[in-house]
Amino acid sequence: MQQTDLEKIRRIITRGKYGSVYFASSFPKFNHDYASKLLAAFEKEGLLERISKGVYLKARKTRFGISYPPIDEIVAEIAKRDKAKIILTGETAANLLGFSEQVPMKTCFLTTGTYRTLKIGERTVLLKNAAPKNFEFKNDIVCMLVQALRSIGKDNVTEAMKAKIPLILAKVPKNKYLDADLRLAPVWIKKTIYSTL
Repeated sequence: MQQTDLEKIRRIITRGKYGSVYFASSFPKFNHDYASKLLAAFEKEGLLERISKGVYLKARKTRFGISYPPIDEIVAEIAKRDKAKIILTGETAANLLGFSEQVPMKTCFLTTGTYRTLKIGERTVLLKNAAPKNFEFKNDIVCMLVQALRSIGKDNVTEAMKAKIPLILAKVPKNKYLDADLRLAPVWIKKTIYSTL
């Protein structure tokens, strides 16, 4: 018995892993507008969660509610589809690196792709455009450290924070990445990091 397009797309989604992100363009064999309508219909029946305009997530449902995958995994899926680069920035980077215990309600990424606002459960995720220079870092850890320090501000970096920097950079090859990447950082951040090594 031949499957309808609706059944084919539903089958792809039901067989997909939890945490998968879907767009109408995820189904290139089907008409774009038709695929968009089906995704909206699948959201209404509870198969998918709409997290932004035209962006749907297959989330796991438990008796305690919806279990979402880590935000960075969702954003990585979107970046992969957009063929874009992403970097974590601001207070979120500071929190992940242990400079702050406060988990921000808004998670922010810089992207070379489309500007988006995602709503994932109670969390808001912003994908913001930024200057190309921000994406020239070779090492993700150095990039995150620079973004975190930038958000903290020169006058707010404490001795306790400085003490954590060598531990954060322990796995970064100094000659290979650190020196080159720090040339991209503001002078005060470069001096702060080198003073701890």
